[in-house]
This record gives sequence, C-alpha cells and structure tokens, in this order.
Amino acid sequence: MFSRLFTLVGFSLCTCVLGSTVSLAAQKNPFSLEGLIVTTSPTLQQASEVSVNVTVLDGTRLRAEGVATVADALRSVAGINVARSGSFGAVTSIFMRGGESDYVLVLLDGVQINQPGGAFDFAELDLAQVERIEIVRGPASALHGSEAVSGVIHVITKTDSGPTTGSVSTRMGSYGRRDFTAKIGAGSERAAYSISASRIATDGIFTMNNRHVNTVVSGSARLVPDDRTRADLSLRLGDRRYHFPTDGTGNVVDANSFTYTDRSAASLRVERSVSEVLAIEALIGITSTSGGLDDAPDDVADTLGFFGFTSLDHFRRSSANLRAHLRIDDIVVTGGWEVEHERQRSFTQSSSQFGTSSDQSENHRLNQAYYAHATSRHRRITFNGGARLERNEHFGTFGTWQLGATWTPFGGDHTKLRGSAGRALKTPTFFENFATGFARGNPHLDPESSISWELGIDRTIFGSTGEIRLTWFNQSFEDLIQFTFTRSTPTDPSYFNVAAANSRGLELQLGTQWRRVGGSATWTWLDTQVTDSGFEEGPGATFVRGESLLRRPNHNVNFHVAVDLNNGVDVYGDLGVTGSRSDRDFSSFPATPVKLQSYAVFSVGGRWEIFPSAQSLSRLVFDMRVENVLDAEFQEVFGFQAPGRGLYVGLSLNFRGGGEKETP
Repeated sequence: MFSRLFTLVGFSLCTCVLGSTVSLAAQKNPFSLEGLIVTTSPTLQQASEVSVNVTVLDGTRLRAEGVATVADALRSVAGINVARSGSFGAVTSIFMRGGESDYVLVLLDGVQINQPGGAFDFAELDLAQVERIEIVRGPASALHGSEAVSGVIHVITKTDSGPTTGSVSTRMGSYGRRDFTAKIGAGSERAAYSISASRIATDGIFTMNNRHVNTVVSGSARLVPDDRTRADLSLRLGDRRYHFPTDGTGNVVDANSFTYTDRSAASLRVERSVSEVLAIEALIGITSTSGGLDDAPDDVADTLGFFGFTSLDHFRRSSANLRAHLRIDDIVVTGGWEVEHERQRSFTQSSSQFGTSSDQSENHRLNQAYYAHATSRHRRITFNGGARLERNEHFGTFGTWQLGATWTPFGGDHTKLRGSAGRALKTPTFFENFATGFARGNPHLDPESSISWELGIDRTIFGSTGEIRLTWFNQSFEDLIQFTFTRSTPTDPSYFNVAAANSRGLELQLGTQWRRVGGSATWTWLDTQVTDSGFEEGPGATFVRGESLLRRPNHNVNFHVAVDLNNGVDVYGDLGVTGSRSDRDFSSFPATPVKLQSYAVFSVGGRWEIFPSAQSLSRLVFDMRVENVLDAEFQEVFGFQAPGRGLYVGLSLNFRGGGEKETP
C-alpha cells in the first residue's frame, strides 16, 4: 500500500517539477536552513533556542576539504567515536555518548534508515548529495521513536536554487582509490531539483580480496504550487560490495568472501498552511535494504570443516507520519500520529563436510505512535517538551518523554544556559525477537531504555567571531538485551532483558573565524560503567560489572585549521587524538580482555581554484589531501589494522548557467 501510494504521488510531483515553466533566474533561496535546526522539534527551530547540544556540518565545506564519507565527517564531532573494522568499506559503527552503536538513529531527509531495532553501517553513506548533517545528542524518542537513545544523525540532501549548476569531479590516490561524481540542479521560488551520481572505489589495504565499490544515485525535488503549500521529494539508490580476506579476529584467511548491500530510501513530505495559526504536514517514507554475505569454497580442494556460507537479508520499513501545528503568539503545539510497518526476510545456507543445511524466515511487526510536542518563548527563556506513546503488537505500550529549556540571563545573546532530560527506547531486532535454530528469539522482549539529562553553557567570544560550548551529560541504560547459551529446553528463548550500564561525560567545543583563518577544536571526556552484567561472567565477557563499555575511549580530541590564502587557494590541517579503550580478543574462548592503545592521526590538504575570475561561468578546481601524514599504526577494532598514509588528488569542473559566480 505504501509503495504504490508513494510511487503515484512521487511521479506526480516529479512531473510537476520537470514540467514547470517558472523562471529559473538567480535569486535568494527562500528555503535556506541557515541558522535553523530541523531535527530537534516538529517545526523549524532557531539554533539559539535549542536546549540540547547540536552540531551542524556543512556538506559543501566537507567536500571542498576532500572528505568523501559521512563517517569520516563525524570523526571530529564531540561526543562521537567512530570504529571501523579495518579497511575502507568495512563495517563502520558510531558510538555516541557511550551508548551502543544501535542507540543512534540515522535519518535521511526525515526517514529512518537503520535496520529495525538495529544499528546502521556508515560505510555506505557518501557526501555527494549532502547539504548538511545535523548531529543531535541525547534522547529523542519522544519525537522520533525507536533507536534515538543516545542521539540522532540527520543527513539532509541538497535541492539547488538559482540557475542551472553542475559539476563533474574525479579523485584518485593511494590504495587504488578511484572516485567519480556528477551533479546537476536548478531552482526557483516555485520549483527546484538536484540529481547526483557517485562512485567510490578502492583496492583496500590488503594485497588480495579487499576491493570496495560503493555506487549511489540520489536526487531531490521541491514544488511550491502556491504560497501555502510545499512538497519535497527525496530518493536515494545505493549498491555496495565489500571484499574482505579476514576472519572474525582480523587474520587474513579467505580469498573470495564478500558482503553486498542494495539500499533504496525515498521520502515525500507535504506541508499546507490552513491559516495563520494552523498548518498540517504529512511524511511518507520507505527504506528497503537487501544484503548479505557470500563465502564460497576457496577451490575444489576446500572440502573440510565448514567451507561455504551464503546469507541474504531483506528489510523494509514503511511509515506514514501526520502532524498538525498550532501556533498562537510565541507558543507552538504539535500533535501527531505515526504508523510504521517493518518486514524482514532471511535466508542462510551453510556447506560443510557433514552436508548442507539451510534456514529461512519471514516476519513482520506493526507499530503505532501518538505524540505531542510544544515550544514556548517568554522573554529570555524558551521551553520545549514532548511525549510519545508507542503501541507495538509485540511489546505492548511504552511511553517516552523529553523536556528542555534555554535561558539567556544577560542582555544580548552572548551567553546561553540550557538543559534537557528525557526517556528513550530501542526496540529489539528481528533476530532477537524471531530467531530460530541454535539461537531462539524471544517475542516477549521489552524495549531497551534510557534516562538521560544534560546541562550546558554557550558563549560567543572574540567579539562574536567565535563560540565556546560546554556540555555535561549523564545517561543510564536499562533492560539491555543479552544472549545466553544456557536454556532449560531447546525451545526456550536465548535473549532476555537483563543488563544495565551508565555513561557520563563532558563535551567541549570551540569554533572561531578571524579574517581568513578559521579554526575549531573539540574535546570529549567519557566515563562508562557496567552496572549489571546479566548472564555474563568473567573478565572476558562483553559486560563486566564495574568495567567500562567496549571501544569507548575516555578522551577524544580534534583540531581543525583552515586558511584562505586568497587567489582561490585554501589550505587546511586536521589532528585527531583518540584515547585508549577496552576491547576483546575473540580468537579464543572465552575472549581475552585487551587494551587498544591511544593514537593520533594528522591530515593536511588544500584546494586551488584554477580560474578564480568572477566573470567565469565555469571553474576548474584542483585539490589534494594527505591522510595520516605520519603513517600512524592503529586499530579501531582489535585485530583489524587501519589504513596508513594516503595521498589523494582530485579535479572538478563546476559550471553555472548564468548569473553571479557561485560561492565556493
């Protein structure tokens, strides 16, 4: 039902946009998000009124500095730790504020793209079509539902404005790197579109079976038929394949194993102002993922033990979200209803000297939610609050909430105090609910949950050319789902809500722009502790009471400096320092506790606009980036070596259909 409805409405919108005869003359974009945050409340919110710690990354600046993926862009963000299992394209997890990797909700133009109840592999997200990335820390389930426990990462794609613009770019370099991107777009007050195609390819850090190819086609369109109505359409199609020669402990043992992922994500948002005080909004979203692992026998002699394995998993999330916004003076109240259907189909086949075995499953679940949110402004104080009631056909009813406030205690807006608190949830994965075979799912699991709060102070400095932000946070995670080998009967479940943990920390952010020099610095101090280890015992367990959570560094520091040398030349430098963290060596059973050493990665680069003339309608830009200049050796996951020094050079041709020169 959702797919047919989305296809019909989306086709109609595209037809209207492409057939529009409105003028595409250059003009100021009336839909600019500058200074506004779209992720923290149901309506656009001024950044100065947001009560949680939010960071906004600009896609144009990231691409100009040679950053190609969302994961690499997130490495410099306070409160975030990125863990990639080795080479380019390997599984890449995000840990925010010490929470689990599946405690981060990932949105693409407002649509959830996590696996249901699970994590998201950031190896598949590139930056080609990205306008901005909003990172919202803290619980957000009261607005966004499941997975928004430690925070939300919202990737917002670009819709152009003004005359036709486009670009073609390529980048090559170390480890057989070969990238290609092409984009085109145009827009006016009434209609706009943007389309891009990109391909990232690398041979990897190993000499065999380590190729990674990620191909993405994405586009967005906007239609404003009248002054009261707006429609936005977003579509992304991705195909990714990652070859890996390593086993689960990082040893190079396999010449032909690979994983593959095909993903499609689409969203349609329609807004209508009924009157000056009432507006309605509808959002339809579909995310579909098909992927798995293929590990065929290495050769005809590979016939001993378990020598072949194939898996295929298909997930689909279809959702419809309806909202009504009531605005009276400085008070905005939103009421909404959301329904989401989740579906999973899986197939596995294992080949061994004992024969061939296979298993398949198909499951689905339905979730409905009712929520309300309100913001109010009174002189120097802004309040916000929300509540959400989830009604799931498996775990029943569950409530979440969020409260926050900002206060500007002195004249002007140089100093802001803020605070927020909330409760969040994460639903079980399909495997935890419905697994069969060696592991048995538990359909009666409760959601994992958290209670969190934070306090912060923001202050403009250096004559308002810079800002400093300081945030203290505290989180408690409860009802963590855990696997047990011990079952009374073969039909008993393997998963139960038994474990618990705490996380607290400090986030310091500094940013400034002085003439042609810009700089930023972040520091995160993190302290995590397991308060209930559940079924697990012994030092090699994943959860050990009193110990810290795995792969969460206590300290993380990042520096960035960019200098405009005029005449179209820019240079920049980045330094990231990650502290030591606990991990496990899973090559033995039980696993052995290990300590990953701290490391520092230094990168530099620059770009040269070869034709900087203001009258030129096309620009040729050369860029160069050297990553890990000092060739530091380090591991983000134990046993999996990270890439060493890499040199990458790129060339891009940018053109405009007319008007003033585009700002770099």
